[in-house]
Amino acid sequence: MAHAVELAAVQGSDRVDQALRLAAAAGRFAEDDLVSILEHIAASKPVGQVIRADETHSVQNGTIAWQALGRQTAAREPRGG
Repeated sequence: MAHAVELAAVQGSDRVDQALRLAAAAGRFAEDDLVSILEHIAASKPVGQVIRADETHSVQNGTIAWQALGRQTAAREPRGG
């Protein structure tokens, strides 16, 4: 909290109050989180705008490989026999 008071002296209490409210809402209280939020506010980026990639734009592997998990497969004949 002392860091927030120091930042308020430099950046203004209104801006730091806004950053603290956003930090509380997001549960972000690590060492540099408040500074990061203040930088975000200073850059005039829209607060609360979240962009989420849907499945068509994701690079995440799908789950198709898991569909056979737990299924029994036909027994194979030994090779060279």
